[in-house]
Amino acid sequence: MVAEDDPSIQQFLYILLTREGYSVKVVGQGTEVINEWRNFKPNLLLLDIMMPGMDGFEVCRIIRRESNLPIIILTAKEDNEDKISGLILGCDDYITKPFDSTELVLRIKAVLRRVKEVPRKNEKNIVKLPGLMINNDNRMTEVQGKEIDLTPKEFSLLWLLCNRPDQVFTREQLLNQIWDSDYYGSASVVTSLVKRLREKIEPDISNPYYIKTVHGVGYKLGVRPD
Repeated sequence: MVAEDDPSIQQFLYILLTREGYSVKVVGQGTEVINEWRNFKPNLLLLDIMMPGMDGFEVCRIIRRESNLPIIILTAKEDNEDKISGLILGCDDYITKPFDSTELVLRIKAVLRRVKEVPRKNEKNIVKLPGLMINNDNRMTEVQGKEIDLTPKEFSLLWLLCNRPDQVFTREQLLNQIWDSDYYGSASVVTSLVKRLREKIEPDISNPYYIKTVHGVGYKLGVRPD
């Protein structure tokens, strides 16, 4: 699904993505995105920041309350704050305008691939912690036996920590590991991602059990896998 108000960009993206084999729904008004998203049920949303009626940030906030839909934001090249704000809200990637068509398609494929990612043969498919189970085959997470929804980035963060339980990661390392594009920005997006993940998995947010803060350094897994 493409949310973009510029008719020329709408047409370009529709033709480009249709030729790549995708079914494409184009929406030009921010206020229309939510209803059309619920009806169309896309696998990915390409979301412009500046749209009439409702901007992309507010669209992202609303969708993130209900869904872990992969979202790539479109932003003006000079607006670094837009990139950071979008990533903090839970977008999975960003691409700047004007953009290269080949790069855009590769970014879309990369995000969709991460959602369906198959674990390597030498990597454990399932990690179990007390009260928590993470299955990398189907990207499923259970807390106390109840399945919970994680965004692709939230899952990637949890999976990374669980597979390297003895390592302390700096925010910069996590930024580079989880946002595997050419994003170089504020590590505050990692802090925000950790906060959102803790809200979903921790029994007590004020005293985290699974994701520990190592003050002055970063984060680590707080309990050994079974």
